[in-house]
Amino acid sequence: MGDLHPVTIAIIAINVLFSMKGFNDYSFKSKYLFNVGAIRRGEQVRMVSSAFLHANPQHLFVNMLTLYFFANPVIYQLGIFPFVMVYVGSLVIGNLLSYYFHKDEYHYSALGASGAVSGVLYAAILLNPNMMLGLFFIIPMPAYVFGIGYLLYSIYGMRAQNDNIGHDAHFGGAVGGYLITLFLMPSLLQAHTLMVILLAIPIIILFIMIKLGKI
Repeated sequence: MGDLHPVTIAIIAINVLFSMKGFNDYSFKSKYLFNVGAIRRGEQVRMVSSAFLHANPQHLFVNMLTLYFFANPVIYQLGIFPFVMVYVGSLVIGNLLSYYFHKDEYHYSALGASGAVSGVLYAAILLNPNMMLGLFFIIPMPAYVFGIGYLLYSIYGMRAQNDNIGHDAHFGGAVGGYLITLFLMPSLLQAHTLMVILLAIPIIILFIMIKLGKI
């Protein structure tokens, strides 16, 4: 992947520092995590601040490792400021989708950079759909297959609700990465037409399921 870009190092540093503070200070974590009741009371800062907190070191490590692998392809193909747009935009869209699904659950809470990181991941896949990725670092597959599977699994997780993973934020973040990347580089619609359509399939499926009341 080459050397990490300074902007990636800065994002990782902020996540580490903010998360470490939260690990050692429960009141700090409670003040800034995503909480529906608090957001509905006007604490919108949580829509952003929650994405720099993590539940534990393992949660932090997985998100930052994913960012490490996929930040450079986005930075070097889109540019520094567009990369920041992808990261922040995906962060916000991920939390907005989570809020949409849980807006009546006043005690619902979440935290983590997964939405933002999912956006970077999906942007990298859209820019390089044929690059090879390793599922669990073992099973090789084209990036577009991984991306489609990732979102379909997120839809399953949103329906099943049988774990503590914020699948809706993951999905929303990936959608953010997809849409923002196409906005920034519309030439992809012509250069990678088939891949753009294929990567949109899970998004269309979720929209239809919402319309039908299936999720």
